[in-house]
Amino acid sequence: MSARQPRLALAVMAAALWAAVPHHAQAQQDYPNKPIRIVISTTPGGQPDTIVRLIGQKMGANWGQPVVIDNRPGGGGILAATMAARAAPDGYTLFYALPNFVITSVLQPNVPYVPLKDFAPVSHIGTSTNILVASPALGVKTVKDFIALAKARPGKLIFASSAAGSASHLTGARFNHIAGIKVVHVAFKGGPDATIEVLAGRSQYHVGTMAVVLPFVQEGKLAALAVTSEKRAAVLPDVPTLGETMPEFNRPDTSHGILVPAGTARAIIDKLGKETVRILNLPDFRERMQAISYITASSTPAEYSAILRGQIAALSKLANDAGLRPKGH
Repeated sequence: MSARQPRLALAVMAAALWAAVPHHAQAQQDYPNKPIRIVISTTPGGQPDTIVRLIGQKMGANWGQPVVIDNRPGGGGILAATMAARAAPDGYTLFYALPNFVITSVLQPNVPYVPLKDFAPVSHIGTSTNILVASPALGVKTVKDFIALAKARPGKLIFASSAAGSASHLTGARFNHIAGIKVVHVAFKGGPDATIEVLAGRSQYHVGTMAVVLPFVQEGKLAALAVTSEKRAAVLPDVPTLGETMPEFNRPDTSHGILVPAGTARAIIDKLGKETVRILNLPDFRERMQAISYITASSTPAEYSAILRGQIAALSKLANDAGLRPKGH
């Protein structure tokens, strides 16, 4: 082999690499140029599904590309998150994270992904307003009255929640721990099932979403003791926040947000983040969210990363303090 041949081979390789750089940059600049998929860990028709579909519609209309919502319920959100984490990091698979994304990673052993290692945050979306409701048969009107009753009847009241590991379960467990009350916890498939149990008198209280429990509160079939949001809900102005009685509840520990698989180009993440912020600030979107007492709170990718880290730290402490982790975890 002559001395010229290695130099020629290196020149060819360098030319190939040089040609690839502008092509990669062009692909990012042209993003998006095909349909986008948003994976979510809930069934169609619920509040999170409604929100993500509205975001998808706005995004698709602005970018001229279809945005498909891929519902993958099951496993406490593990199925959807695992699928999204393993997708190509090209910006065409997004993950709409619900509270179970953080909760499951804290409470469940051997989850096949690490939230802030296998995902890159795009933007915070916001938080749902849930309501602590009780059976009117208890005769309590305030959180303090309820806590006093529960302490007088240790182990007698039944707390009905959505599936174990859900925001309903976690918020209720946190409330029980801070209040220092001993109750029986029973988890059901979803919020509607847990609500039915309280309506039927088989359980005494529940933390439910505004969309599910509000009609029963308005009919007097459930007593609304407090809302979980930082501020009182416009649709229930006379119902205090939990934070008014328990300052620990002034900051929500779970929320919604959008992430992408780790390794996604920063230019794409930034473009997705700016588009999400644009959508959340649209007057008609904000009006739709206010109607269901959903509190929007957009962010930069870095801010959302900090939010997730804070939530994981807070929930880890709660899990340790309240004994929520399975034995051996």
